[in-house]
Amino acid sequence: MTIVTYEDKTLCKIRTITTFLSLQPDRNTWADTLEKASSFLTSLSMQFQDNGYTVQSVRIVTNAFGEYLNTESYNTAHADLQYISALLTTLNKTGVRVRFAIGEAKTAHEVSLLPRLIKAFGDLCNVCVNVSSDETGMLDNTLIEHAAQTVLDISQITERGEGNFNFTVNFNCEPLIPYFPASYHDAALDDRFVIGLETPDLLVHVLKEQNRTEVSSSHAERYRNYHALMSQALQYHVSTISEIISRSPVADRYKFAGFDSSAAPSKDCASMVEVYEEMGVPYFGAAGTVEASSLLTRVFKSIEGAELVGFSGLMLALTEDTGLAEGSKKAQFDIRALLTFSAVCGIGLDTVPIPGDTGLNEIAALMRDTGTMAYRLNKPLTVRLFPVPGLEAGDYTAFESADLCNCAVLAVP
Repeated sequence: MTIVTYEDKTLCKIRTITTFLSLQPDRNTWADTLEKASSFLTSLSMQFQDNGYTVQSVRIVTNAFGEYLNTESYNTAHADLQYISALLTTLNKTGVRVRFAIGEAKTAHEVSLLPRLIKAFGDLCNVCVNVSSDETGMLDNTLIEHAAQTVLDISQITERGEGNFNFTVNFNCEPLIPYFPASYHDAALDDRFVIGLETPDLLVHVLKEQNRTEVSSSHAERYRNYHALMSQALQYHVSTISEIISRSPVADRYKFAGFDSSAAPSKDCASMVEVYEEMGVPYFGAAGTVEASSLLTRVFKSIEGAELVGFSGLMLALTEDTGLAEGSKKAQFDIRALLTFSAVCGIGLDTVPIPGDTGLNEIAALMRDTGTMAYRLNKPLTVRLFPVPGLEAGDYTAFESADLCNCAVLAVP
């Protein structure tokens, strides 16, 4: 096998250190709880940076917001979140981006509060809804319809519908997902923290080095080599980061729950499309995409010596990946292809722009399809859709958020 280097720490970024904690209904306890989290995040971030790793964001995730916010009305919930926002501003000492998730919405009333809260607080109001399945496999369609209406309402009251970046619907998702907005904490669990990585640069680097020097071999042999090399590279950095945590004098302030090993692409790193191309797939969406997706999923789940939590799978977030965004403009895949690929990867329909006039029934049907796959295949999947006011299928978005790429609006069949 070719000798491939992968020790360069600039190739593997720490996308997030995410703390999971419980807030109590008593406002007077919030400052101390959040101060503890802020101090911990500051200290651990500095230790990672001192050891050569970039920390892109730190995050705080709470138990279900109905357990601590006064949700009697929008005004009471707004007042409580305004107080939390002020506390976080005061406590921000890390110098990196601080994001906050208010946990899950559990009732129809709580779901109804979300559009205006998201409009008011944006990135300090990341929130999810967890939809269950009964013993016959039937999903909670009432909750799905409330969630679908929320998606539509958010699209109408936030600029360009971008507020839907902060809201997702979860199916078969456990607590301790470090990536927003699918994150939520269970108050029955102790306070914990999770590390989420950003590794597309690492994967592309490994594949390029292998392809530059590899002699001709069969498809099966190439794929075995790809799997081995990407797994080794990812394992190296997980082990190195684990060692830093084990030496940290502050790590015992929270229980370390493990890693989400997902690649977690962003606008600021290589596209997952480059990974597919280096593996010999002509473009994302071409024949061979499912096979490559399955191999990548096995890579992310191959980690040893560390607990894996969250998705720990292949993330295909359309508007957070420059290559996927370009592929949508070339009509190289559609929404049904993304759903198909979810059968062998890990996130569902994530950050997908759809026509602004898409109806509630169509959105609910997409959610039911995704949820059915999640429970039938026993994997975590989510739906985060962006109905874009005034746009039709094939139009290009004009998002202004620093997190989002502009891409083509996908038709809802």
